[in-house]
This record gives sequence, C-alpha cells and structure tokens, in this order.
Amino acid sequence: MSAPPETDVAPGPAAPLLEVRDIEKTFPGVRALSGVSFEVRAGEVHALLGENGAGKSTLIKIISGVYEPDGGSILIGGRETRFTSPEDAKRAGVATIYQELLLFPELTVAENIFLGHAPRAGMGRIDWRAMRARAEALLASLEIDDLAANQVVGALSVGNRQRVEILRALSHDARILIMDEPTAALTESDVTRLFDIVRRLRARGVGIVYISHRLDEIFAIGDRVTVLRDGAYVGARNVADTNASELVQMMVGRRIDNLFPKTTVPIGAPVLEARDIVRHPMTKSVSLTVRAGEIVGLAGLVGSGRSELAQTLFGITPAESGEIRLMGEGVTIRSAEGARSKGIAYVPEDRGVQGLVRPMSVLHNFSLAALGALSRAGFIDRGAERRMAEEGVQRFRVKTSSVEEIAGRLSGGNQQKIVLGKWLANNPKLLILDEPTRGIDVGAKAEIHRLMSELAGAGVAILMISSELPEVLGMSDRVLVMREGRFVAEFDRAHATSETVGAAMMGEAASVERAA
Repeated sequence: MSAPPETDVAPGPAAPLLEVRDIEKTFPGVRALSGVSFEVRAGEVHALLGENGAGKSTLIKIISGVYEPDGGSILIGGRETRFTSPEDAKRAGVATIYQELLLFPELTVAENIFLGHAPRAGMGRIDWRAMRARAEALLASLEIDDLAANQVVGALSVGNRQRVEILRALSHDARILIMDEPTAALTESDVTRLFDIVRRLRARGVGIVYISHRLDEIFAIGDRVTVLRDGAYVGARNVADTNASELVQMMVGRRIDNLFPKTTVPIGAPVLEARDIVRHPMTKSVSLTVRAGEIVGLAGLVGSGRSELAQTLFGITPAESGEIRLMGEGVTIRSAEGARSKGIAYVPEDRGVQGLVRPMSVLHNFSLAALGALSRAGFIDRGAERRMAEEGVQRFRVKTSSVEEIAGRLSGGNQQKIVLGKWLANNPKLLILDEPTRGIDVGAKAEIHRLMSELAGAGVAILMISSELPEVLGMSDRVLVMREGRFVAEFDRAHATSETVGAAMMGEAASVERAA
C-alpha cells in the first residue's frame, strides 16, 4: 500500500495551558461548585469574577491542589491530570499568590525565592553564591531594579513583598499564575508596577488567572473574563467586547442601576468637632467637623494617617493633645469603651482581625457591642439577644442559613454587614467607617452604600475612610484629603472630582480649597 499523499494542513489551535471541565465540589450542607468549566490560554490574562460566595476561592484551590474535586477533570496543556496536593500543582507549573503573602520576614529576598529548592554545591550544601545570582537574574528578567537579592523581606513594602512572591513562582518555572485580589493592599504606584510585571509575563506566554472585585482593573489588564454565580458558570466574555454594566448583571443576576445611592438629606448640627488633635507620629494638629446626616469622605494615600486618626477619635490610641466635642459638649476619650458609651461606633479596616470574632456565631457577633443593653442583673437576656441578631440579619440582608452559623464561614460582604450591624445595635450618633467595602463584591458594596444613605437620612453623622476614589466621590457630602498626618485640602461635593482630589492626595494641589 502506498503512503498517503502529503498535504499542507494548518495545525489546529494549541491546547489551553489550563482547562477545567465540569468541576463539582460539595462541602457539608453547601454545594460550592456545580459543573464549572474554565480555561486559560498561553499569554492571556483571564479574569475570574463573581460575588463573595460565588465559588472563585474554591475553584482556585482545586486548581492549586488544596482541594480535590468531587467530579470533573483538570487538563494541563491538553493532558488530563489530577492534583492531590499543592506540590502536585506546583510540579505541573501552577503557582498561586494569595492575598495573605506566605513569606518569611527574617529571610532575604533570595532565600524566600528559593526556599525548599535552593541550588546545591558539594556535600549537599546550599550554594549561596549561585542562589543570589539566580535571584538577581530573575529580578533582571522582570526589570525590577529597586530590589536586591540580599534585602531582608521583613523590611520591604507590601508591593515589594508581592513581587518576591511572583519571583518565587517563576523560580519553579510556573506557566500558570493565579493572582487572588493582588491589589487589595497596594498603593497606586505599586499597582502600576504590578501591572507592568503582569504584562511582561503575558508577553512571555505565561497564562494568568486574575481575581479582583475592582472592575476597572479587569478592563485595564484583562483579555477575557469568566463570571461565576452561586457556584455555577454564568458566561465568558472578551474584555474588549463587554462593559461594566453587563458584568455586574452577570455577577449578581440583576441590574444595579446605582452603585452609589447617595441621597440628599438635611444636614444638621455638628455631632463631632475635633480641634488640633495630636497623636504622634501620624496625627499632627488635625481639625474637622462632621454634622448630623452628613457623610464626610476621608481620602489619602496609604500611610497618610487616615486610619490612625480614626483610631485616635475612637480612643484606641488616645489623643495626646487637642479638643474633642460631641453634640456640643467637650469630652475626653481614653478607650474604645469610652467612645462607645458616648455614641461613637467604629467599623475597622481589617474586619477579620479587628471587627469580627470569626469562630463565633452570627448571633454572638451581632450582640458583642451591645451586651450591656442586653444584660439584666448580670445575666444576658438570650431571647432579646436572638431577636437582635435575627432583626440584624433581616435589616442588613445577611445571607446565612441561621443566626447559629459560624460567622467566619460567610462571604466577606456578609461578614462586613455583621460588623456594621453589631455597632449600629447601639444606635450611635457618629459612625466611623474605615474601608467599608474593601474586598467585597459589587452587590454587597451597593448594599453597604444603601445602608450608609439610610443612616445619614436618620441623622447619623458618618466619617468614611476609603482608598477607592469612586466611592469617596460617590458617597460623600464633603471630601477631606489627608497627607503626612495633616489635612491638605477640603472639597464640597460639587467640586470634588477625581482630578482635584487625586492631585491633593499626591501633593499637587496649589492650595487648600474650603467647601462653600
């Protein structure tokens, strides 16, 4: 038999670097993933979107080998494989960078990069010179010229630590890089540098799974986007062919016409008046006023002193000098308990560490800040406690199976609603919100913003700290800009724009503009 004639046949498209097909995963009482399929091509930034609880974290843990799926398959380069541990995934070229960076602060950059697989010399000894040389080569490959292989990681900024994590992944020859909320704690300059690295990796053929709640980042860096909802695949889009409204509707299953539902309400008398407040080293002669029904937005770069000011006003780090007046009366606030008793509530920046007791139930978290009001002769009124929690769940639309559910098992947005509800149980006059929507999805953000408008309408004075300019501009009646421990600008709502506020944050404003 003669051989078949040769023909010019164009090769088919290359198999995706990563493909998951019909993935199923169930935990006790919860179906986390139901038939989810997803793929990442070489040289592609593929964004993964969904509300908290949509299944994103479970999916990436399956891809990373942390969980084994109950059904479905994983293909790497077109070949079906099975991961039983993170080491299996790492050997297959999959690396994951989580929000909580897994570095050793006492070790150097080079030591962290090659921990567990350092080059060896004779007799099995670590070849320190070769390790430093390889680390320097990795730094040069990504054009990182402001980091040195011998720097101690504990002295680095968050952005630089994150770059060390990326270099560690590349040291394992990772072809698939998963980035989980990589910009959550970064400054704007760090975000710019991160995006530069992502683009370089994309140009080298690395496939990147990019998870973020910030839609502007998806449009800035993404090629394709896949949306999950309630553990199921909703759809995929080319980033160039979609828009924010469509993605939001895919994520939440409904239209959100107004992410910032700010309503105009009458502004009343001053609730908080602070004059020349000093708390070294970050609060330097600060003065401000917040009135009943008013939302005052506090903008500034990370490290400008915003959170430190909030903690001073709430008595966590009491003021060293200056005057604080509440409802026209001079007060001294030396502790958080003293602030609470005077009608101040504080929702901290880190809800997991400072705002919520994760191992406790929804019921007990809701009642934590109001135990005095729930106690009779030294005993807690359990019936009143349960009513308070159930009313809070209904009012704040917390998605939970019951008030007995462990709070740490809920999504980030629902945890934030509990923290907010816990403090509002005391009916405060002044509410201080530090990053009220950080790390939560767009639907939960809209709910938090709606609650803020309702509270302002009821006469509560709100001081809101946020790193997201759209949130500051969308929800504030006035905007104060802080830099290096001082207020440097003030804008009323009509004159607060991303350009004017951003310039003041960066130190480019010519003068302080006072609200009319």
